Amino acid sequence: MSVSLNPSRRQFLGSIAAGSAGVMMSSSGRVFGAESPNDRPVFATIGLRNQGWHITSKSTQFADFAALADVDATVLGANLEKLEKKTSKKADGFKDYREILDRDDIDAVMIGAPDHWHTKISVEAMLAGKDVYCEKPLTLTIDEGKLIEKIVKQTGRVFQVGTMQRTENSQRFLKAIALIRDGRIGEIRKVTCGINGASGSPVIPAIDAPEGLDWDMWLGPAPKVPYRALPQMRKGYGGGVPLYTNCHYAWRNWYEYSGGQMNDWGAHHVDIATWALGAADTGPSKVTPVSFDLPVEYANGYPSVSDQYNSPTKFEIHVNMPGDIPMVISSEGDNGILFEGTKGRFFVNRGKLTGKPVEDLETNPLPEGAVEDVYGGPVSKNHTANFIEAMVARTQPVSDVWSHNRMLETCHLANISIRLGRELNWDPVARQIIGDEEANAFLSRESRKGYEINM
Repeated sequence: MSVSLNPSRRQFLGSIAAGSAGVMMSSSGRVFGAESPNDRPVFATIGLRNQGWHITSKSTQFADFAALADVDATVLGANLEKLEKKTSKKADGFKDYREILDRDDIDAVMIGAPDHWHTKISVEAMLAGKDVYCEKPLTLTIDEGKLIEKIVKQTGRVFQVGTMQRTENSQRFLKAIALIRDGRIGEIRKVTCGINGASGSPVIPAIDAPEGLDWDMWLGPAPKVPYRALPQMRKGYGGGVPLYTNCHYAWRNWYEYSGGQMNDWGAHHVDIATWALGAADTGPSKVTPVSFDLPVEYANGYPSVSDQYNSPTKFEIHVNMPGDIPMVISSEGDNGILFEGTKGRFFVNRGKLTGKPVEDLETNPLPEGAVEDVYGGPVSKNHTANFIEAMVARTQPVSDVWSHNRMLETCHLANISIRLGRELNWDPVARQIIGDEEANAFLSRESRKGYEINM
């Protein structure tokens, strides 16, 4: 689905940056804006550790936060304090996110919960009349993506996926796509996405969950299993939690809750590569696992043990994209995207854009407006600003669910191919794996009883 743009988009973003955006009507009919006593939209965040706090903190310049929710009382309390210190306003705190959805004074929710919670919260929030900003990767399965698309269309909600390389980290990536569209490397012959490898874990024992953490609710739709952790603590980003665990931060290494590096960094770089190839409305035709390492033994696509990380540590996946353009997704090499064409090649990541076609821009610059044409208008440098702009215009933002899901289907299929150890043929129209009933069973997962989606 294409992104519709408001004619006064540049003016609007300027006014958001200045802290006043004119009069705006929220999805619930509440008026907010510079000429209204309700000056700003009202948000709530569900899931607060690390990225949940990051998206909240950076959004306080554009929106007021009336409520926060987290199943860990310690995390919730700490973030309520940080928010009050930052904004001089108190927000309500909840363990159960449904208490946020029941409120009429909240225009939108931001979701920073682990991946296995994304779809349930997103669908229920939209059905409750809220616009949604949800962290990437949006879904745990391909069928979850289809459901979210259906509910967005049914409800008319605005939905922003938190793939910030389309906005806040976008300048190099947008220029890269503009280079391709302007023919600077000729016809694309190959795209390589470097997305880093990962590490396995030691055996992680089952222990009591930390005080304040509602472990059953953290698991939510996922299978009931014991909490696991070793005493060694993680440092740096994601610090303050066990280095080895099946919970905070390290949940990304478990297929039960996420998709490993394939869905973590892949949701960034495969997204840009798919956008550059003009394949955001379709998908691959074939996914082949050339090589991969799994940290535990697998049988019929499922790990044989439950006390160690189970997502891939190394991999090289070959993907047939439209026009038979090969895409390689690799855990080796520099993190970023290498585009190769008949006239040249260049590399792009968050820190650099390098290669002869880039050097040639000094004497042969891109046409005026080429980067804006890629984006679809003046480039927003803040993901939340783009989200609020779309809320006002009642359009979809630059990181919409349709393009995100199409890209993420490649990552999901790569993971399925690794789990089963074989090539998969994909029908991008039917959105089904061709001739492989066992593989198609991985397109969806059953929610644990009591945590089904309320529709």
